[in-house]
Amino acid sequence: MKQQIADIISAAVQALIENGTLGADVQPKIMVENTRDKSHGDFASNIAMTLAKPARRNPRELAQMLVDALPASEFVEKTEIAGPGFINFFVSDASTSSLIKAILTQADAYGRNDSGAGKKVQVEFVSANPTGPLHIGHGRGAAVGDCLCRLMEANGWDVTREFYYNDAGAQINNLALSVQARCKGLTPEDPSWPADGYRGEYIVELADSFMRGDTVTSEDQSFTGTQDADDLDAIRHFAVAYLRHEQDLDLKAFGVDFDVYFLESSLYADGKVEAAVNTLIENDFTYEEDGALWLRTTDFGDDKDRVMRKKEGGYTYFVPDVAYHLDKWQRGFDTVINEQGADHHGTIARVRAGLQALNTGIPKGWPDYVLHQMVTVMRGGEEVKISKRAGSYLTLRDLIDEVGRDATRFFLAARKSDSHLTFDIDLARSESADNPVYYIQYAHARVCSIFRKLAENNWSWDEETGIAALGSLTLDSEKQLVMNLGRYPEVVRNAAAAREPHQIANYLKDLAADFHTYYNSEKTLVEDADVRNARLTLALAVRHVLANGLGLLGVSAPEQM
Repeated sequence: MKQQIADIISAAVQALIENGTLGADVQPKIMVENTRDKSHGDFASNIAMTLAKPARRNPRELAQMLVDALPASEFVEKTEIAGPGFINFFVSDASTSSLIKAILTQADAYGRNDSGAGKKVQVEFVSANPTGPLHIGHGRGAAVGDCLCRLMEANGWDVTREFYYNDAGAQINNLALSVQARCKGLTPEDPSWPADGYRGEYIVELADSFMRGDTVTSEDQSFTGTQDADDLDAIRHFAVAYLRHEQDLDLKAFGVDFDVYFLESSLYADGKVEAAVNTLIENDFTYEEDGALWLRTTDFGDDKDRVMRKKEGGYTYFVPDVAYHLDKWQRGFDTVINEQGADHHGTIARVRAGLQALNTGIPKGWPDYVLHQMVTVMRGGEEVKISKRAGSYLTLRDLIDEVGRDATRFFLAARKSDSHLTFDIDLARSESADNPVYYIQYAHARVCSIFRKLAENNWSWDEETGIAALGSLTLDSEKQLVMNLGRYPEVVRNAAAAREPHQIANYLKDLAADFHTYYNSEKTLVEDADVRNARLTLALAVRHVLANGLGLLGVSAPEQM
């Protein structure tokens, strides 16, 4: 509806340009907002105030000229000029019929658009080191990242989901040493246990599997345990494959799939890290000092230069990141979104600086980043920190097993990602209006229940009859529902543009609240056939939009609860 009003305002502006009231170079930004007080209309625009200065007119005078130039529209019943020059729009009954019909006709496609025009976007998320089970922070990254992908697809983008495995470096070596120690019968209490070794029960399971000679398979590799506790290289390969397989299973249980699994080790094997470093040296953005190789990241806005190659040898961790992102660019991704934990904030400036220093045409500020804050899990008013199996943190699987996939996904995605999140297990398990995911799903199930009762009463309904009866929707609560339904496409567009899936969750909570209030105050299956059919049609539209929004969050829309 906002877009339709914006279109007729645009036509009025064009008319004033053609008659000379406005200059031909005027490029107005047309804003249409919901009104807070419905006595002032359904929508309002400040277009007259934004154009008053270039038009050299009083804003109210220009507002009247714009109103007079508005083309006829079946969607607008009347307009009013208010305050210093706001134009208020009152929508017509025809707009209600048009909107509800569009929702029923488009069904699953309602709210989707092609603004992305099929352009490629790569979203990298989770990207956990294969050194242990996925923890709750990885879970938040998985929820936010997957919802971002769904949102971008709903806006017409060609999305590639990518998981980057840091399968090289000190942490992997510590993993291999920990498993080897277990293979040799050592425990974390033994004096010879690796200083930075991993202590969780999963290390015991991993060592036992290796010594049995099991074969483990992840998305793109498999490895068989050699049963040789002295074969550290075999243990390393087996451990990585074993934990990648486990992470794959956890992500599938969470409803998350990837198109590409990219290994950090491949950047070294293919010579891409060395090639990137050589290019930076050739471009004269590096220097030697104290035996280390430095990158002049301060040339690109960083607060200090950064070490690339340590004096004792080996690259710092941002160097392969630069090579990796160059590979992304070379694969044709003009838009890249990295969903990562807030602890990665410090790497953003140096990675972007490294990419600029390559001089390959990569735009400044590329790639985009969405960072999520920590998650605190509570049960019974106390923080839950430790999983016995992981040893030092609560795993994503723990949470899925306890509260289910739907609640876990919703709670982890429903708050702005850069805000600290408190996950209340008791709330997530409760069947009450206080539990947002239950509240939203229950609204969907209620609509399904209404249609089951319709059949039980031997009443019938069809779309054509229902749409024809929509003039019977005269209550303010019904109009509020219609207005809320009309907001959904805008919310989908805005949530993707802002990279904020929580906007969808907030919208669904508002829509569910409006529907529950309406359901509790007004009976749907009344004797009056027109009123009954109209209310059934409205309820079905609500059901479609609830299901579509839940789908963007990767949450189910149950028909019974």
